Amino acid sequence: MKMIKYSFGLLMGALIFLSSCRDFVEPNIPYSDFDTAAYLRTISRTSTTFNFFDLANSKFALTLEAVDAEDGNTVETVEIRVRHRRLIPGVGLEYTPANDVLVRTLQKSDFAPNSESRFLRVSFEIPASEAISAVGLTPAQIEGADVFEFRLVLNDKFGRRFSSDNVTTNVAGAPFYASPFQYNVSVICPSDLGGTYNFTQTNMQSIYGSCPGTISGTTTFTPIASTPGAYRITDGTFGFLTCYGDSWGSGNVRINDACGKLTMSGSDKYSASYSMTVVSVNAQDLVIQWLNSDGETGLVTIKSNSGKPWPAGLR
Repeated sequence: MKMIKYSFGLLMGALIFLSSCRDFVEPNIPYSDFDTAAYLRTISRTSTTFNFFDLANSKFALTLEAVDAEDGNTVETVEIRVRHRRLIPGVGLEYTPANDVLVRTLQKSDFAPNSESRFLRVSFEIPASEAISAVGLTPAQIEGADVFEFRLVLNDKFGRRFSSDNVTTNVAGAPFYASPFQYNVSVICPSDLGGTYNFTQTNMQSIYGSCPGTISGTTTFTPIASTPGAYRITDGTFGFLTCYGDSWGSGNVRINDACGKLTMSGSDKYSASYSMTVVSVNAQDLVIQWLNSDGETGLVTIKSNSGKPWPAGLR
């Protein structure tokens, strides 16, 4: 028993000694070319989307931690490179330019100590305007769903480089490393059309019934959680069916907002499909012409709510 206690004491002492010597073993970082190297751990993704409606104030922003055998001190520079990507329907991906270009270089002096770990950290922001200019485009040429591919290249004092082209899946994908070296920044189109609105409708036509004059009422745009930018509406005919003696019932029609381009989809209880055209729009009035596959139609003016005008750019 005494020998067991003695052995246990030696084991505990060794563990305490090893844990207190944090630099006893260098970080073993698996790369395709190196076993012990360096990587940039993603601490915070402060901003990783560009707002299509507010490119002037959009940015790509990260906080990174340099992890290596010298607590981040082997880092010399970090290149931030970018290229633009767009999916062309029926064609495939289009890159501008073909290869990424340098947009900014972080220097060793940009990395600083922090209170949370022993490794040096850096935070940076790349305005959308800077990225757009770097790839040779203008804001007017940017479309919703475009992607800016940002790639980091770490150069150390030994002349080695580390990036997405020589990192292993362990470093790129494992939560511990959190170091993909590449970040895809999508151009998104936030949509906030949910709500209940007053409307009036005129110019209604149907072979099944008539409703002369004007219909007034309310319609609710209910956001569909599984489909951002899609809103289920109360009645695809905006009261026209009810007006001539029928009812909307189990119809399921939605209005879709794709970067300001409004469309209508879905069908009514008779399986008639629905579409619409935006006739005009200003801050107060959204005027649409709806049409179903049975030939029914109507001209609807939907009023915006107080303090929440219709967004600029709807079409």
